[in-house]
Amino acid sequence: MTTESVNNSKLDIIQNGKLSLAHAISMLSVQHDEQTVLNLVRKLCMQSNENEIMKKGLEFLYMNGFYEDLQLLIDKNIKSKSKSNNQWAAAYQLMLDRKLNRLSPPEIIHRVTTLQSEEPGIICLIEFLKISTHYDMRNFGKLGDFLDKQPYLFAAVDDPFLLSFFNIRLCEILFTYYWVRNELIMARKYAFRVLNLTQNPRTKAAININLALTYTFDTYKQGMYHLQEATKVAKKHGLMDIIYKIQNNNIPFISAHHGRVEGVSTSDPSELAHIEIAKGNHKKAEDILRKLSFDSPFQQYYLGLATNDKDLLHQSHNNFINKRSDHFFGRLPILALQEMGA
Repeated sequence: MTTESVNNSKLDIIQNGKLSLAHAISMLSVQHDEQTVLNLVRKLCMQSNENEIMKKGLEFLYMNGFYEDLQLLIDKNIKSKSKSNNQWAAAYQLMLDRKLNRLSPPEIIHRVTTLQSEEPGIICLIEFLKISTHYDMRNFGKLGDFLDKQPYLFAAVDDPFLLSFFNIRLCEILFTYYWVRNELIMARKYAFRVLNLTQNPRTKAAININLALTYTFDTYKQGMYHLQEATKVAKKHGLMDIIYKIQNNNIPFISAHHGRVEGVSTSDPSELAHIEIAKGNHKKAEDILRKLSFDSPFQQYYLGLATNDKDLLHQSHNNFINKRSDHFFGRLPILALQEMGA
């Protein structure tokens, strides 16, 4: 028998024995390496007609970044006669739409209010969806509200399989929570925990990007190291949107902040202005920035730098703190003011 036929026989045994997804993973892990287990469980999620595997498989596929399979399994759950499966499908459809930018954050927030369930697992998913969308909108103040509720939400879930993935999600939230509070030792601890726990290349790349940004006020070398790690992951898995973001936003930002802009280019007007400021071309940077709408405290910060406008820098700081609850990047305009002797 071929390896594939042997593996298919194992999946048949698992399905006929009506094993849970957690038991199936445990059984396969004894016999196979991590990547083989991942592929076999992915196949099991797609083949099984057991309601529980169909539901829990959604979390497995989502957290491992198998988004095309996830859409197919969502559709399968939508067609199920089980109301519970329909509800799980609705929650993951919104999560996938958010992840793939199919809907704007305000649309997600509006639609998530229509999701209702008494199942603890779905209630957790709804709260995760809300807080992730607030993160997208840079409403970091909402992170603390979620963390206040989190122990009660998790305590109601009695499924270790789900909780193992929910804890990875929690670590991602805790990373951001401590980062924006400027508690960087704690933030990085949770970031590395996510990197050790997740197999999702998109998550690994995103965490490395944000880890790089946590070194904004420390070392250029460490920041660039994590951007290189993110780039390796993104190239390996063909994540072109992440590669674009690294090249046009993250590398220019860190390079300009540290004044190391030789050979650095970008298609992003704000970061182009930031590069010109680093080069000492303040008038050129101002001309670029004046053409943009000031919808970001970063742009206010850049214009404040370009024009030596202390009021703009104070405004940028206030918006970082009061509108975003972002005490980390709120350090940017304060640092600039200190250098001006203000």
